[in-house]
Amino acid sequence: MANPDRPTGPESLPERIAIFPLRGAILLPGGRLPLNIFEPRYLAMTRDAMAGGRLIGMIQPRETDEETYTPPIYGIGCLGRITEFAETGDGRYQIALTGVCRFRVSQEVASDTAYRQVLADYSGYPEDFGEEETAGRTVDRHRLVGGLRKFLDRQGLKADWEAAERASDVALINSLSMMLPLDPSEKQALLEAANVPERADILTTLIEMSLMAGDGDSPVQ
Repeated sequence: MANPDRPTGPESLPERIAIFPLRGAILLPGGRLPLNIFEPRYLAMTRDAMAGGRLIGMIQPRETDEETYTPPIYGIGCLGRITEFAETGDGRYQIALTGVCRFRVSQEVASDTAYRQVLADYSGYPEDFGEEETAGRTVDRHRLVGGLRKFLDRQGLKADWEAAERASDVALINSLSMMLPLDPSEKQALLEAANVPERADILTTLIEMSLMAGDGDSPVQ
């Protein structure tokens, strides 16, 4: 049976989508992102998504010195489908998004909703649809995991190494890219990587640079 959370191609996805700008959070195809929704405009966005195709575009706002209701956003995000939904007793929604496909923002569009909407272009991401093979490209898991053990130890974090060993390259790399405490600009670089082997190379380099810095801080500012 086909997975309904994986697209068959860009033609199966909506051009106009709601976006949720959230600094330091990225979503990748097949990844799972839990979210705690409490701001009124995003409560409305979630209700509208649940009444429709359950689709929301995750994207990061760009860093700015000004506090603004509509900060500038990066040009690339990832469309997610709501695959878990629960209401809390205090009016919040607890949801989980499963990554569907990355998109490039063609333009932001005016709307009568409190939340923002954009026109999304999915055509630049054949890897997300399984249409492009990465023949000849492999992930150096030994190097990655070796650096990861030191990185997590320095951060005082634990990991389920047995689960990591069982995970596929795609699941491991995408999960780490989403979960590790990295700078938003580093997260964006991981999101924009052309494919999983390239993302693994970037992630491994970021971990090793952090270790070389000697304090566990992210090297890219």
